[in-house]
Amino acid sequence: MARRSALLIAAVLIAAIGTAMIVLYVKGIDDRATQGQELVEVLTATAVIEAGETVSAAQEAGKFEAKQVRREDMVAGALDSTESIADLVALGTVFPGEQVISDRFGALGSIENLVIPDDKMAVSVELTDFERVAGFVNPGSEVAIFGTAASPIRRLPDGTEQTLSSVTRIILPRIPVIGVGTTSVTSRTVTEGEEGAQVTEQVARTILTVAVTQEEAEQLVLADRTLELTFALLGSETKSQDKAGVNPVDILPETFRGTAG
Repeated sequence: MARRSALLIAAVLIAAIGTAMIVLYVKGIDDRATQGQELVEVLTATAVIEAGETVSAAQEAGKFEAKQVRREDMVAGALDSTESIADLVALGTVFPGEQVISDRFGALGSIENLVIPDDKMAVSVELTDFERVAGFVNPGSEVAIFGTAASPIRRLPDGTEQTLSSVTRIILPRIPVIGVGTTSVTSRTVTEGEEGAQVTEQVARTILTVAVTQEEAEQLVLADRTLELTFALLGSETKSQDKAGVNPVDILPETFRGTAG
């Protein structure tokens, strides 16, 4: 009888141990299956963030969004806020849906090479502060470029020359700025007063680099060599159109009434 009880107790213990081992085994399988399924919050881009664009500007434009992803889908170095990169700029283009990682951002001026879109080329022009919106144009900005021809000369087939009316018109309606160079000071002589006194003034000039197609580059280079250029800073909702420009008669109709514009 005692032997039978001992065998029964041993059988119960073995069954309990076996059950515990099965439970632990199943739990291990479940843990391995759910490993990496935990949801974590990461910061993602909701719109294209251009190279050189500041984090603050991108955030103000609503280009960041917190999103939950599985831990196994989380990119190494992914951020959950912009706190650590608030004063930085994008070192390259960040596309919608990308997780935001700190390595993609750096200090302004730390971009060693220009990031040029695949279908574009970089062209630089030198402008005064007045012509470049008093220094508010930065990498990532979009601009329209206007050209002004003051009393251009037209050569006629018979060899004579005809002075045409001055004109200002848009050259390129919207192009991205990808680089801003250092500012230098140059001198220029201007005529002031009724007596036509010659005055020398100091003018700050800065090189701006834009990304353009070949056709746009040809237009910009020719305009830079023959016209006076002015950059207009555009907002995200600004509409700029390639259309006929204006002549003096358009802004001073009374003065030119009855005369050729």
